[in-house]
Amino acid sequence: MKTHYLLRKSWQCALLVSAVVSALGLTGCNDSDNNDASDGSGNTVVPSIGAANANKWYDEGEKQLVQNMALVENTQTAKNIILIVGDGMGISTLTAGRILVGQTQADNEGGEEYALSFERFPYVALSKTYNTDSQTPDSAGTMTAMMTGVKTFRGGINIGPSVGYGDCTASQNDELVSALDLAKMAGMSAGIVATARVTHATPAATYARTPARGWEADYYIKRDGQDGLGCRDIAEQLVNYEIGGGLDVVLGGGRRNFLDYTQTEGYGYRDDGRNLITEWQAKDAGNVYVENREGLAQLDASNTTRLMGLFTRSHMSYEAQRDAEEEPSLAEMTEAALNVLSKNDQGFFLMIEAGRIDHAHHGTKAGLALHDTQALHDAVERVVAMTNPEETLIIVTADHSHVMTMGGYAQRGNDILGLVRNTDGQLQLALDGKPYTTLLYSNGPSARDNQSYDANGERVALYDEGLTVDSLNQSLVPLSSETHAGEDVAIYATGPGAHLVRGTLEQNMIFHIMSQAGDLINRAENGVAQASSGS
Repeated sequence: MKTHYLLRKSWQCALLVSAVVSALGLTGCNDSDNNDASDGSGNTVVPSIGAANANKWYDEGEKQLVQNMALVENTQTAKNIILIVGDGMGISTLTAGRILVGQTQADNEGGEEYALSFERFPYVALSKTYNTDSQTPDSAGTMTAMMTGVKTFRGGINIGPSVGYGDCTASQNDELVSALDLAKMAGMSAGIVATARVTHATPAATYARTPARGWEADYYIKRDGQDGLGCRDIAEQLVNYEIGGGLDVVLGGGRRNFLDYTQTEGYGYRDDGRNLITEWQAKDAGNVYVENREGLAQLDASNTTRLMGLFTRSHMSYEAQRDAEEEPSLAEMTEAALNVLSKNDQGFFLMIEAGRIDHAHHGTKAGLALHDTQALHDAVERVVAMTNPEETLIIVTADHSHVMTMGGYAQRGNDILGLVRNTDGQLQLALDGKPYTTLLYSNGPSARDNQSYDANGERVALYDEGLTVDSLNQSLVPLSSETHAGEDVAIYATGPGAHLVRGTLEQNMIFHIMSQAGDLINRAENGVAQASSGS
C-alpha cells in the first residue's frame, strides 16, 4: 500500500484522502488553483515546500500501522524473564533521555524523532505507583508491588501492608514471596544487576524481607533499637539466600554493607565482626567474586557456578562520571550476568536496575540522570541482542517518577540540557529578563543552595558556558533533596506474555504478568514437590 498525504487544502480534503486513498489509489485532492504537475502516471507530484516532509510522516505512520496490524500475540510459556527498572525514570525523563541519545546520532534530525531501545517494544501500558500509605511512593513499596503482586507501605520490602515501618516483630508474620523466589523454587537461575548498592531498596526487593529499607547492614538494625528480635539485615539475607542454592548473579555497588567496621578501618558498616564476602566465597568452589571491570572482563562464565561483583563501597558512579578502568558499565554487567544465567536449561529470572537515574534527580542534576537513562538504553540493547525473543519476556519500567519538567518552547533540535531558544535561535527570556533551561524541577536542593535564587530572592542568571553535565537545574521549592513524583510511569514489554501489558495498570500487576507468562507458581510448586520427594 503506497500513499502520499498532501497537506494542501481544507480539512474536508484531508478527510476525503484518508477515507478513500487505499481503496481508490488516490494521493491527493485536485484543485484548480494549484500549480502542481503530474509525474506522467496520473499521480500528483508532491509540492516542493513542506509537503515532502508531510509525505515522510504520512509514510512512516503507514509503515508503523502495518507493523502493528501484523503483531501476533506470543502465548507460549516464557523460559526467561527479565525485569528492567529505571529507578525514577518517569515520562519526562524518558522523553528528555530519548532526545539526548538522539542528539548523539550522526544523522539525527534534532533528537526528538529518536526511539530508545525499549520504546521499540510492541506493548506499552501505564503503571499506577502509589503505596498503600503514600500518594507519592518510594522504591521499596513500589518494587515490592512489582515483585510480589502486593502493594505495601512506603519503606517496606516484601512485607505486607498491615505492618508498621520498622516493626521487626510484626514483620516476621507477614512476609511475602517474590517472583525471584518462585523462579528459584522452579529450578531457574536468578540474578540481580544494579548501579546502586545491591542492598538498596530496588534490588533488595527481589530477595529480601524487611520492614525498614534502611536495614542494609546489622548496624542499622541496632541503631533503630530492633536488634535481637529476629530480623536479619539485607546484606546477610543476600549472602545466605538459600532457595535453590542461592542467588546465581549479584553485580553492583555496596561493599560496605558486607564488611566489618573495625576490620576495615571504618570502611565497612557491619558491627558483627563478619566478612560476608569471604563467607559467600567459601560456600562453593565455583563462586567467583570480582571487584573491578578487569576482573569482570576476564570472567570464565563456563567455569563459574555463581558470580558476585561489588565494584564500589556505596553506589556505583554516574555513567557520565564513571572511571572505565575501575567500574563496568550497566551493559557490561548485564552481558556478564546473561552469560552465567543462560547456562541453565530451565531458564532464568534477571532484574536489572539503573539505580542512579533516581539519585541524580534527587540532586536536581538532570544531565547525570539522562546519561544514566542512556546507559539503561544501552543495557536493553545488549539484552535484546543476547536473548531469544520467542522465549524471553522483557519488561522495562520505572518504580516511580520525579518532579522534573520539560517546558518552554524550544526550537526543534535545541540542546535538551541547554537554554531554551526560539525558532530564530534567540534565547527565550522569562519575565525577569533572564533565560531558563528546558529541564526544571518543582523542588530540590538547587533552590536551597542559591543555585536558583540569590540572597535577594532574585533568580540566578544562566549562561551557556556555565552549563555542564552535572549542573544543578533550577528548582522552585527549596528542599535538601528533590522528591519523587506521584504520576503514572510507563511499562514496555516484548516476548511471551508481553501482550498482557496494556491499559492503565496497578503496579502490582507486573508480578502477575510475569508469573502468568512464566507459569511461575505451577513451576515452583512442581519444583518444591520434586525436591521434597528427592527426585
